[in-house]
Amino acid sequence: MLYAINAEDMPNSLEKRMSVRSEHLRRIKTLQEAGRLILAGPYPAIDNQDPGPHGFSGSLIVAEFESLEAARVWANEDPYVNAGVYQRITVKPFKKVFPE
Repeated sequence: MLYAINAEDMPNSLEKRMSVRSEHLRRIKTLQEAGRLILAGPYPAIDNQDPGPHGFSGSLIVAEFESLEAARVWANEDPYVNAGVYQRITVKPFKKVFPE
């Protein structure tokens, strides 16, 4: 089943985010290579594709996991969690309708 992982960044966490970004992206790439990733990306903190020093306010990942608990465990092991980037993570079942 698909799950939406919605993470909210701590204020002023851009430096921490950038310090572990490559580790974070490696984990997501693993989901992609396994054919389990639907989409992933950050929320810019301002209305701009490149928010520069304003950074990001969080991230969204939609991917396939065997259970809600497995998705929660995976999300909580993210390098951004360990580095203190994320202040809150919400994981919910997700039903993809479009695109077909």
